[in-house]
Amino acid sequence: MIGHYLRALHTNPQVIQLCFDAPDETALKSKFESRLAPWDANSTTWLCMTIIDKLSGQKMGVTGLQLENGIAEVGYLLLPEFHGKSYGTESLTGLMEWAYLEHGIAQYKAVVTEGNIASERVLGKCGFHLDMIIPEAHMIGGKTYADHIYFRKTKT
Repeated sequence: MIGHYLRALHTNPQVIQLCFDAPDETALKSKFESRLAPWDANSTTWLCMTIIDKLSGQKMGVTGLQLENGIAEVGYLLLPEFHGKSYGTESLTGLMEWAYLEHGIAQYKAVVTEGNIASERVLGKCGFHLDMIIPEAHMIGGKTYADHIYFRKTKT
């Protein structure tokens, strides 16, 4: 069963407006189930972790990564009430520290839809730099957007 907050993360217009179109129920269920598989550094699936407020125990969003050729693509989604409060930065920083210490992952990539200034700010705070722009990469709500590809390499 898909939890209320996971459904909200994938269907709330404030969350997904510059990420993707809301998936139908079948796609949402498939996405959810793919995140339940056990993960290790050889996995091809996404490692998905819940972001939880330490004091209240409230679920705020998700963060995670997917490895390909030694580079971890990272991402996160936060419920609207947690936007602009540095939780994205904190979760991404913690994720990368853990990935480096536990698995030696030192290279990271993030894909941001053009216009998602808040996510670009988070990536900048986390040491990412804009590497390339892919024009007309995908459509959201019938509008074509470019992808901004960011990279970060941990100093070893």
